Amino acid sequence: MSDSLVIAQRNLIRMKRIPEVVVFGLVQPIMFVVLFSYVFGGSIAVGGSTDPSLYREFLMAGIFAQTVTFATAGAGAGIADDMHKGLIDRFRSLPMARGAVLTGRTLADLVQTALTLVVLAIVAVIVGWRIHEGLLKALAGFALLLLLGYAFSWIGALIGLSVRTPEAATSGGLIWLFPLTFISNAFVPADNMPTVLRTIAEWNPFSATVQAARELFGNLPAGYPVPSAWPMQHPVWASLIWSLLIITAFRALAVRKYRASG
Repeated sequence: MSDSLVIAQRNLIRMKRIPEVVVFGLVQPIMFVVLFSYVFGGSIAVGGSTDPSLYREFLMAGIFAQTVTFATAGAGAGIADDMHKGLIDRFRSLPMARGAVLTGRTLADLVQTALTLVVLAIVAVIVGWRIHEGLLKALAGFALLLLLGYAFSWIGALIGLSVRTPEAATSGGLIWLFPLTFISNAFVPADNMPTVLRTIAEWNPFSATVQAARELFGNLPAGYPVPSAWPMQHPVWASLIWSLLIITAFRALAVRKYRASG
């Protein structure tokens, strides 16, 4: 843990010295908030209503979840960049825990993601998003979102260790993220999809976290049909289970890859 915290501190100092990385990371989610809120709001029915304000509240949990998962591509690119520059080889020569390099990197990315969520939540309030279930439940919703982002950062770490360049890590990190986020309940209700896609969306770990956040924020409009699939009926538990399974599996794979590449 001590080694991991040292590596996390190193990465946080690096972020502070290159603030444009954080700034550019904020631009895309803010654009999604504005575009989806004002371009698609009013044209997508939620709970039988096309009220733009209802859609904005429905949308925000999806945007939050997309933001924390898209940070995965940056995590993978950062690790690939360290590999490409030989920094990882220098870490391997030091008397430190083998998994500390990856754990420290993912912890630093978690801090950056949390800061991004704070800014994004402020933007969401400006465009009309509100919470309706109290502060504690809202914090629990954000905690689930950050846990999902942390889980996916381990997928990014594995991708970063498996490719040769940061550019390949960025491309490889986005290829699977787009279908994962769009075949979900993030932007439109899953009941509007064809049967096969609806089933995938209902069992998608991304959808479980979005649904859990909506429940905890109080952003499910009256009349919104909750699917009968278990993850949609018990989204908080489903989100926790999915995130912990992903962390357990991909941390083990990433650490094994790290050791094997030495």
